[in-house]
Amino acid sequence: MGLFNKIKNMFKKEDVKEVKETSLEEKNIKKEENNKEDSSVDIYEKGLSKSRKGFVSKLANLTSKYKNINEDYFEELEEILIMADIGVNTVMDFMDRIRDRVRKEGLSNPEELKEVIVDELFIIYVNDEVLSSKINYRDDGPTVILFVGVNGVGKTTTIAKLASKMKVEGKKVLLVGADTFRAGAVAQLKEWSEKVGVGFYGTHEGEDPASVVYDGITKAKNEGYDVVLIDTAGRLQNKVNLMKELEKMNRVIGSLVDGGASETLLVIDATTGQNGISQAKAFKEITNITGIVLTKLDGTAKGGIVLAIKESVGIPVKYIGLGEGKEDLQVFDIEKYIYGLFKDMM
Repeated sequence: MGLFNKIKNMFKKEDVKEVKETSLEEKNIKKEENNKEDSSVDIYEKGLSKSRKGFVSKLANLTSKYKNINEDYFEELEEILIMADIGVNTVMDFMDRIRDRVRKEGLSNPEELKEVIVDELFIIYVNDEVLSSKINYRDDGPTVILFVGVNGVGKTTTIAKLASKMKVEGKKVLLVGADTFRAGAVAQLKEWSEKVGVGFYGTHEGEDPASVVYDGITKAKNEGYDVVLIDTAGRLQNKVNLMKELEKMNRVIGSLVDGGASETLLVIDATTGQNGISQAKAFKEITNITGIVLTKLDGTAKGGIVLAIKESVGIPVKYIGLGEGKEDLQVFDIEKYIYGLFKDMM
């Protein structure tokens, strides 16, 4: 079965199989898992509706416009994909693959390309890599996660949402306010920690960020915290200073926790489009980014940016923001993403 049909069947709620006769506890656990899966799928479906209406409606119009696959069809398809912010290089690669499959499989009807388009976008994103959206929690001491990103992308809110998720999972979480450069940043993070109900460490504006990190992680170790989420400054206009600052913080983390930070997550606002990709490239030059958090994806009609970022910087998207609620920060799942984007074609 191709990915197109697999995803189509995977998320049909009526296709969820009944649990075999087992204990009541096992039935309840299975039911809870299915409810969580359904809820997650619904969030993807709702959150990507803006992109789906713009992107898929154009594909549908294209399919009805042409009875046969020809060069004019390919040119219009290429333009639609570029306008969806998928990225020029990704689109060029994608079009080569589509043309190749049309030729090899003898396809002539645009309707037959629906499944091919879905399959090839999935293949391009995965690119034979083993991608994981999961955080690798440490067993010995706190798991440290650094957050980087320019002002205004939703970094602090993202940290709070992730902290809330981790708390629900039973983790003891500490937020550390190491963005001592931006006025009000530390106070804002402290306020979020109180709303979410997790720990906080921070001092005042102008404090050396590395010393804040040192004291924060020391607190986490002494008080048995499982996870430390560190907010950092995002002064890209002065990349040299920012790089030195991040290097110093990473040295401090490495001196307190074997192996250093488990993750460095870059937060990008999806509505900024190509500017967001430029930010990803700039941050990749100055520190080791392990994953992307793409916020406000529900606010753009150009949801293809997920594919463009992966192609441009080679870093997987680990979380996506699909709304204002804390439950709308979702672990990125390529199959749910493609379903949310192409649901109306399936």
